[in-house]
Amino acid sequence: MPIIQGTNLSQGVHAPVFQRSLGTPAVDSTTAIHAAVTDTGVQVVVTTSITDPDDPRNITATAGGTTADIKAVQVIIAGTNAEDESISETLPVFTVNTAGTVSGSKAFKTVSSITIPAHDGTGATTATGTGGLVGIGHRLARNTILKSFLNDALEGTAPTVATSATAIESNTCDFNSAWDGNEAHIIFVDTGAE
Repeated sequence: MPIIQGTNLSQGVHAPVFQRSLGTPAVDSTTAIHAAVTDTGVQVVVTTSITDPDDPRNITATAGGTTADIKAVQVIIAGTNAEDESISETLPVFTVNTAGTVSGSKAFKTVSSITIPAHDGTGATTATGTGGLVGIGHRLARNTILKSFLNDALEGTAPTVATSATAIESNTCDFNSAWDGNEAHIIFVDTGAE
């Protein structure tokens, strides 16, 4: 495509356009990774009975149980990204004495450990699950997603996109429609970040 620069007409550069499957992300679930763990009064590192995400996606932690026992602590997730490289993320802090869910921003392919600091009392619980962000599986220097499809239907609203030219796990999108286990696709322009 020609580009006009001042009074000169020059040939433009064409960037390749790709379609990429994001898998079949299931409905977000607060216990998809691990069921609620009851506080023991000391830090707990969970390494067993962990279920990996259905597709590379962000991890959530949910504080529950006796709300007066919930402390403003941060759960740490360790695992791998879409390229099987080791990654970790410290999730946002829980709100003291308040049941609720916090969400990470990195797309984990696998989870190998969940570090749960001690709460204020043994009535608190912490569950880990999957959130609405799904890994793009490609490094993008900026948002170049043109279209998104869920179950072969074009999304009417553009997805919310996070990008990183260096960290593949930080390239994520969240469709306007809720994940439902159907195939998700994006069409994007590769501007050379990868």
